[in-house]
Amino acid sequence: MITKRNQYQDFEHPFAQYIRIIGKGKNGARSLTFNEAYNAFSMILKNEVLDVQLGAFLMLLRVKEESVDELVGFVQATKDQLNFKPLYVDLDWSSYAGKRKHFPWFLLSALTLAHHGYKVVMHGAAGHTINRVYTEQVLQYLGYSICQNENDVAEQLEKHNFAYLPLHVISPILSDLIGLRNIMGLRSPIHTLARLINPFNAKATMQAIFHPAYRSSHQQAAFKLGYQNSAVIKGEGGEFERNPDAKTLICGIKNGELYEHELPKLTDNRSPAEEELDLEIFKAVWLGQRNHEYGEMAVIETMGIALYTMGGVSDFTEAMCKAQELWKSRF
Repeated sequence: MITKRNQYQDFEHPFAQYIRIIGKGKNGARSLTFNEAYNAFSMILKNEVLDVQLGAFLMLLRVKEESVDELVGFVQATKDQLNFKPLYVDLDWSSYAGKRKHFPWFLLSALTLAHHGYKVVMHGAAGHTINRVYTEQVLQYLGYSICQNENDVAEQLEKHNFAYLPLHVISPILSDLIGLRNIMGLRSPIHTLARLINPFNAKATMQAIFHPAYRSSHQQAAFKLGYQNSAVIKGEGGEFERNPDAKTLICGIKNGELYEHELPKLTDNRSPAEEELDLEIFKAVWLGQRNHEYGEMAVIETMGIALYTMGGVSDFTEAMCKAQELWKSRF
């Protein structure tokens, strides 16, 4: 019986060239060009690649670290295969890391913005890393629906100015690939490119990274993708959430121009991690039934970055003042 794999014993598989480019040893390997990355990832999205090739490709990229042109090629290939209807969206907010030490305070920032009329689409994936709380389960706990198609997104934006779209709805293949985290033992470039998809071409985008070295590559990729307003930070736990215990460098794009801005540390000592992520406590803070000093600082500061990214404020000082007002008047 001839298997799919050994059909290529006598001639080379078309995808082999891309593995060879990035894997040909310390002196012979190089990064893919934009066109090569676009073509390679298009083949992956069309299921034209063998499993063994896919694993090799993703792990070689992980060891090498994807270049900006590779990242842009992967994202553009993904965007070109989406077929969503145009929607008016103010802010695209990616959420792929999950939280482990602190509550997902960024989520309250997004919901507060939505309460005040900003249209926010959040997209992410749940459950690919053990012992983390993911946005999807928290939203369901708060009573929000999880969108299963683009019509749901339009309906939720109309109803709440907020919609959450799982990655498996955007792209089942990308969802499967991001789920390989526990099989490979490592994150892959999928964790990076998924944050940049911006499926409805929102006016502004926000992405968080965990490793600071990725901050610039996200910024440069967003710029090359033509995003006019964007912000990238090293977020708490890898989510787009300002950590009050640390300085926060924003690598952004404002009206098509690159910029960097550092926000100062706000606390004298490191705030303690939660003993457990009891969502009843989290919900009580959202409903104004209890206070949480660290959490409310994180909410307001994160919201301030979002406001500056979307425009309508002149600087970060004004943005933080407005964010504080919006938080106080969220009912």
